Amino acid sequence: MKILKKLSILFLGLIMFTSCSDDDDVIAFVPTNNIVELAQATPQLSSLVTALTKYPDLVTLLSSDNSFTVFAPNNDAFQKLLTAIGQTDINDIPEDVLKNVLQYHVYATAALESSAVTSSTITMANGEEAVVVANSSGVTIANAQVIAVDALATNGVAHIIDSVMVPPSILPIVGTIVAPAYFNKNFSTLIAAVQNANTDILSLLLGNGPGGNGLTLFAPTNAAFEAAGITDVNGADAVLAYHVIDGTIMASMLPTTSGSAAEVATLGGNIYLTNAGGDVSINGTSTVIATDITGSNGVVHVIDRTLIPPTNTINEIVASFASGNPAEFSLLATALARASLGDFFAGDGPYTVFAPTDAAFIAAGLTESVINETDPTAVAGILTHHVVEPNAYVFSTDLSDGAVPMLNGQNVTISLGNLTVQDAAGTNPPAGLVASLLNVLATNGVVHVIDKVLLPAN
Repeated sequence: MKILKKLSILFLGLIMFTSCSDDDDVIAFVPTNNIVELAQATPQLSSLVTALTKYPDLVTLLSSDNSFTVFAPNNDAFQKLLTAIGQTDINDIPEDVLKNVLQYHVYATAALESSAVTSSTITMANGEEAVVVANSSGVTIANAQVIAVDALATNGVAHIIDSVMVPPSILPIVGTIVAPAYFNKNFSTLIAAVQNANTDILSLLLGNGPGGNGLTLFAPTNAAFEAAGITDVNGADAVLAYHVIDGTIMASMLPTTSGSAAEVATLGGNIYLTNAGGDVSINGTSTVIATDITGSNGVVHVIDRTLIPPTNTINEIVASFASGNPAEFSLLATALARASLGDFFAGDGPYTVFAPTDAAFIAAGLTESVINETDPTAVAGILTHHVVEPNAYVFSTDLSDGAVPMLNGQNVTISLGNLTVQDAAGTNPPAGLVASLLNVLATNGVVHVIDKVLLPAN
């Protein structure tokens, strides 16, 4: 403590003046600033002041007449924290997280000057305990070293520390693949989903995965949840598991694809990844926008649309739309039944289907009555001209200009510039891909909605 007392002259630019008169009377130093004012007057605490002023209630509390002990991290301490949690600016940290951290630096029970500090456990203002160790090497609290002591204020005392103290409830997250999202306000929806999920989800994300080789997390931003139309994150366990791969997969290890997507297993089902030399996309709708954010237990890649695991087959998707209000794909369902293909799209697949709307069938003269009066073989010939021949997931991101073989043995021609599909009959104008209804993922394939029926050459 003698060493620490010598260092106290460095704190806040204050010098404890004592002088003796002829009769050796001591004139006592009387503080005139409260704790907040002391911090504001100290350049090395500017980061702390910046953080503190985000919370008027904390400023009011530490300016009040109560008696406090504040362990004040210097600017270097905040920089070390930002590095540890993978952030560049204190303003990126979610406000509730930062406030909890700041409260963990306040002992609101009494003013503990250095002479009164002993090895003990004290309860901080956020309700969590901090372990104090005082010995011949100095004083640490929650593993932060006290480097200057006894800056007296009108409402307590402050000691400078060299590290930001992380509350025990948060400490297990620091350094893991959860940290980049937990400590960044752009991922608050993801963190809310994790916090509202089964406790096993958080334990999973903080561990090394079932295989013991770390985890790969595709982390959706807040905007990614909005893009997917997810407004309620309660019970999102299945969605969260669908974003996690068992194993550490760096960007360079992701497969390169051509013509169809690569199937990749996650802990919540298979995702379908496309990388034809450009952006990496998943399930045709989500793009990887940042890669290789490493943590102690794996790696994070950021995506711009939340992934939703499929729950229905193509057949079930068609049936659900056909029975909806308003009904859609009802004529497609009728055609499938007429061609005895009603159960075809309930199989394992995978199938890639260009699905015409009801309006497309009607425009082709294929009303319900016409379909039911047409030779089933002819109806099957039309329908199989809508199914890509290879058993593969072909998303819009896998398509390229040119011919695509279909299940009936004839080609269609894709034009990405116009978003059209030209059938083998050469129908003019060609069918248009409905941009808002591409990449409808099923458990056994993918559906792209088109606005015209594709007709075979014969």
